[in-house]
Amino acid sequence: MVRQQDLPADALGGFVDEGYGKVADAFRRNLASGREVGAALAVYRDDRLVVDLWGGYRDGRTQAPWQQDSIVNVFSTTKGIAALAVAAAVSRGLLSYDGLVADYWPAFAQGSKGSITVRQLLAHQAGLPAVSPRLKLREIRDPDVMSARIAAQVPSWTPGMHQGYHAVTLGWYESELIRHVDPAGRTLARFFAEEIAEPLGIDFHIGLPDSVSRERVAHLHCWSRYELLLHMDAIPARLVASSLNPRALSVRAFQAPGGSGFGDFNSERIRTAEMPSVNGIGSARAVAELYGRAACGDSELGLSQAVRDALEAPPAAPLHGTRDKVLRIDTAFSLGFNKNNGEFVFGSTDRAYGTVGAGGSFGFADPSTGIGFGYVMNRMGFHIWNDPREHALRQTLFHDVLGARPQQ
Repeated sequence: MVRQQDLPADALGGFVDEGYGKVADAFRRNLASGREVGAALAVYRDDRLVVDLWGGYRDGRTQAPWQQDSIVNVFSTTKGIAALAVAAAVSRGLLSYDGLVADYWPAFAQGSKGSITVRQLLAHQAGLPAVSPRLKLREIRDPDVMSARIAAQVPSWTPGMHQGYHAVTLGWYESELIRHVDPAGRTLARFFAEEIAEPLGIDFHIGLPDSVSRERVAHLHCWSRYELLLHMDAIPARLVASSLNPRALSVRAFQAPGGSGFGDFNSERIRTAEMPSVNGIGSARAVAELYGRAACGDSELGLSQAVRDALEAPPAAPLHGTRDKVLRIDTAFSLGFNKNNGEFVFGSTDRAYGTVGAGGSFGFADPSTGIGFGYVMNRMGFHIWNDPREHALRQTLFHDVLGARPQQ
């Protein structure tokens, strides 16, 4: 564990524009509190970088400092990046949110899935949060094998009736959609890299390539079982209860191939695999820039006005309500993103959309203010959303600096 007094005096790097000094103060307080090992925060407003901060340690074991170009695994914050790639494909006319998944990918119709729409799949309503039997790493490295495995799955509930967080599987289903509609037959990770990240200079990777120096990648500091027991109040009680049964959907939905815990994501075999729901590695700056471009309708990102309107629209709840069958709480999802649900409020209005990552990372677009927000860190927290470190930064930005609604 890295103690507060171990942090170097020059732990904070970066800049903020005039008027954003309170955000830097909040970031500095996070570092001084001992709750961070290393972290970074970036904010774009109207396509301009107005906050770019980093500090602490890229690796608390060696006390290697977090640098301007440090990158880190952001877990489910990856889902939002993947959803932006899907949005780009929809904008180009490669598929429609209201189209049937099976129309683009005929094998998907197996197991009574022929009526599932792309919109339902992206809203975690398809009933496909787990793969049985559990996938192996060698299978996800072979697109054809992966495609056959996930196409054969039978929904855990009638699609459209309920919602349940597709924690690991969503990105693979999105990837197969892209692979089937892309004229070049690329996976989502390759489509994102070649059509978005490389042309725009976005430092974000789904499946870490050999060209990226491993010295830049932050080491994830994960909590122990004892620390988890001390923070059980941060986790929904029904989710805790479900986690005691290894066969429960809430457990199986979070099983990633090749590992059993967050610490396994420090391994090269996990970093290099394509898991578009959980193993994106990038900088806060990259996350914020992508969302900033989306929020402002940047022509280089290429989202159509119709797609932007769809992303900003209220979510369509499943027939039987918003109680999540995996997370065991009320949630709101739309087109691959988290949306405001009354209990989790982010951004200045309900037009905001983004995704939260395990441990505390968060990226989102706030079209009403033209803001793209990205927070990443390497010390894993315990909250499903509103990690106290991230929440303090977001509250300072939106409520204290911009005078927008309180964040909760």
